[in-house]
Amino acid sequence: MAMNADAIVVGGGLVGSAIAYGLACEGLHPLLLDEGDVALRASRGNFGLVWVQSKGVGNPTYQRWSRTSSELWPQLAERLRAETGIGVAHHRPGGVAVCLTDAEFAARSQMMQDMRSQMSDDGFDYRMLDRGELKELLPGLGPEVVGGSWSPYDGHANPLYTLRALHAGLAARGGRYVAGAKVTTLSAACGVFTAETARDRYQAPRLVLAAGLGSATLAPQVGLHIPVVPVRGQIIVTERIAPILRMPTLILRQTDEGSIMIGESREEGRSDDQSGIEVVQRLAARALATFPLLAGVRMVRTWAALRVMSPDGYPIYEQSPSFPGAFAATCHSGVTLAAAHALRYAKYIAQGSLPDSFEIFHSRRFEADVRLAS
Repeated sequence: MAMNADAIVVGGGLVGSAIAYGLACEGLHPLLLDEGDVALRASRGNFGLVWVQSKGVGNPTYQRWSRTSSELWPQLAERLRAETGIGVAHHRPGGVAVCLTDAEFAARSQMMQDMRSQMSDDGFDYRMLDRGELKELLPGLGPEVVGGSWSPYDGHANPLYTLRALHAGLAARGGRYVAGAKVTTLSAACGVFTAETARDRYQAPRLVLAAGLGSATLAPQVGLHIPVVPVRGQIIVTERIAPILRMPTLILRQTDEGSIMIGESREEGRSDDQSGIEVVQRLAARALATFPLLAGVRMVRTWAALRVMSPDGYPIYEQSPSFPGAFAATCHSGVTLAAAHALRYAKYIAQGSLPDSFEIFHSRRFEADVRLAS
């Protein structure tokens, strides 16, 4: 039986593209099937943070995985630039979560302390900064700011440049990207996986399901379980201004081009990607309270996108017990985890097994919820 590739990756967003590129780095010739921009693609509506400091409270494995990705990001960015000529605007200056009330500061301080306590073997570097200390890092803070948390692990990148570079890097390494290829059916027989679209059939001995919200319906066809739901997030973008932010915050970052991006909203139970004025007003109000100098800056664009969220918010990584060679990969942190997906998770897939530590990311953790619901 003729194979179309060494592996089929279903889903051309940041998660699938990073894994496909990583498989090509491992010497495989992957095929990346992408529904295209008609999909509810989180990758094109992403805020662009590589954020670690608050990831994994109660789940040390997720904190280690997020930090590993942050540490690998400079390597990924440089490799993509060298191979494709595309800079992805990655920077790792650290990051700040700004607190506007004493209650926010106390809650943040407790969370960061809990993180350090659970990471005693690995350490967890952070500082709680009072208003005066924070102003040294971020001049121009408003009078409502009481302080915040700082971590050296955090940074940001341009999601669009990253997606473009991953696609270009995949092609440069002998992989193939197919646009307009929405997969409708998956099947497996005799160690061969078949992905069918409206026009074509593709076959390979490995399969990676990284189709975001579309993964939920495709997963059972190859013995996987990916219970994900949409969570809408909205973003404001301003005109380009002179540099004012030395590092990203949880709600604000400045791009290399000079625009200020304002984000951090979460709307559950929404399946549309339309902006809403109430959320935009709330985002703008917090941004102005943090940096009053933004009052004179024009807003030029808003957008919304649907994040991919599991029931507990953590990634789902697993290999199908019924059809070995079929892997799941889904998360809501496609930018943060892009480097780990490309330079670590792809290696696991190429080798044919996931590390024992990834058992915590298996979807069987949701089986109790399924039994209760039934």
